[in-house]
Amino acid sequence: MVHHVDSTGPGRLVRAILTPVYPSLGPIPTHGLFVGLGVLVAAVVFVLEARRRGARDERLVFVVMGALVGGAVLMRMGTWLQHVDLRENASITEQWLYGNRSILGGLFGAWAGVHVAKRLTGYRLRTGDLFAPAVALGMAVGRVGCLLAEEPGTPTGHAWGITLDPATAHRLHAPAGVPLHPSFGYEIAFHLVAFLVLWCWLRRKDLPPGETFTLYVAGYAVFRFLVEFVRGNEVAWEGLTRPQLVLAVTIPLLLARIVWQVHQGVYARVATPNDRAASPV
Repeated sequence: MVHHVDSTGPGRLVRAILTPVYPSLGPIPTHGLFVGLGVLVAAVVFVLEARRRGARDERLVFVVMGALVGGAVLMRMGTWLQHVDLRENASITEQWLYGNRSILGGLFGAWAGVHVAKRLTGYRLRTGDLFAPAVALGMAVGRVGCLLAEEPGTPTGHAWGITLDPATAHRLHAPAGVPLHPSFGYEIAFHLVAFLVLWCWLRRKDLPPGETFTLYVAGYAVFRFLVEFVRGNEVAWEGLTRPQLVLAVTIPLLLARIVWQVHQGVYARVATPNDRAASPV
């Protein structure tokens, strides 16, 4: 339990939000429940943005299906090759049934699934502007399940840290009796802020198609690299976790693309006061 909040009144709500003692809600796994809710929320936001932009091509259904299938597969399989010696890795069946889930793998899988679906259906328009706010809000909802059911993070001296009782700490393989960083809470806050920026500002600016998704992914990549230092994940090499090693390669590529766009004057239009009306995808 969390020992620094009251057990009655408002404290109960704080504890319910901050204490990862709910691996399941009835017969439903907590993590799976909130991932499902996140997908539902993302679908609603996607439809609303598609309508605003006048994107009514029926092939978009297959693009979304490609994102869902690709994301689901690599979310589950993205952590399979963890060891150079293949004999030390789980079998594909074991990984699928019992392996860790990877949000980064899911994002990459969704991106790949979208491109495969576009190639198969012949859909050529950019769809990043439809996905960006949808993914941001969906991620915020999905991470609630992680906050409630997974190890919080590394020890912290701050008052907002989560303190686990011995039983919960043993189940999560985390330290007991010391405040821990609510790392998933940090992620929820990031994605909510990103959604507000995308939904209330950037989506109305005169940017090239798909550019808002690039900005969102780059922002999340940098944030995720930093938050990994308090996530408590296993260090793989030179003090960095496996997600950080992946991000160490992808972040320079994303930032290089953004710098190139800056030199092309693309983002100068973001500072202009005139927002655009609905535009093509």
